[in-house]
Amino acid sequence: MRILLVAATLPEITPLVEALSLHQSADEPNLYTARHASLANCSVLITGVGMVPTAFALARHLPRNVYHLVINVGIAGSFDRNIPLGDVVEITEDTFAELGAEDDKKFISIEKLGFGAGIFKPTSGIGHFTKKINLTKATAITVNTVHGNEDSIAAIAERLNPQLESMEGAAFFYACRELKVPCLQIRAVSNYVEKRNRDNWQIGLAVKNLNNFALNFLNLV
Repeated sequence: MRILLVAATLPEITPLVEALSLHQSADEPNLYTARHASLANCSVLITGVGMVPTAFALARHLPRNVYHLVINVGIAGSFDRNIPLGDVVEITEDTFAELGAEDDKKFISIEKLGFGAGIFKPTSGIGHFTKKINLTKATAITVNTVHGNEDSIAAIAERLNPQLESMEGAAFFYACRELKVPCLQIRAVSNYVEKRNRDNWQIGLAVKNLNNFALNFLNLV
C-alpha cells in the first residue's frame, strides 16, 4: 500500500522523516522518499503553509504519482476545550470558512451564492484501514487568518461551530476530490483558539503525538 503524507511544514513531520530515513528528492525538493522502495511504504510531501500552496503542490505532484491513500497531517488550533492539548484528531468535515460574501453583518456561504461547494469530507476513515487505532472525530474550518480576536472567535463559533481550524485542510480535501485520490486528514491540537498567547501553546507535544500516530498507522497498514 503506497501512502503519501502531506504536511504544510517540515518541522511538523520531521520525526517521521528521520525515523524512516527518508531523503529529500533531487527532482522534487519538497518531496521526501526512501532510497529503496522496500524500506518504507510512504513518502512525505511538504506543501508550504496555506490553501493556495497546498492545492498547487498537490495538483503538481499527484497526477504524476500513484498512491493508495493520501493523508494530510499537521497541527491545529481547537475551539473545543474538551479536546486536550496534544490530542490527535481525525477530521470528518472541513469548511472554507471565509469563502462567500458579506451582506452587511450577515455572511452568505459559497453554496448559498450558487457558486460551488465550501464543505468537504474525507473519502474514508482510519477505521477502514485498521481497527487498532481509534481517534477522536472532529469538524474543522480552513482559514487564511487564524483566529486570535475574541469578537471574531465568537462570530465564527456562532456561524459554524467548528471544533478545529487549520490553514490547509479544506484545500487538501478539495484537491484530492478533484484528482479522485483517496484521502484522510489527521490533526494534533497544539493550542486553543483564543487571543494569541504563545505561552499556552503545546507545539512540541502535538508534533510528538502526531508523528507517533503516523508511525503506528504505517506499521499497521
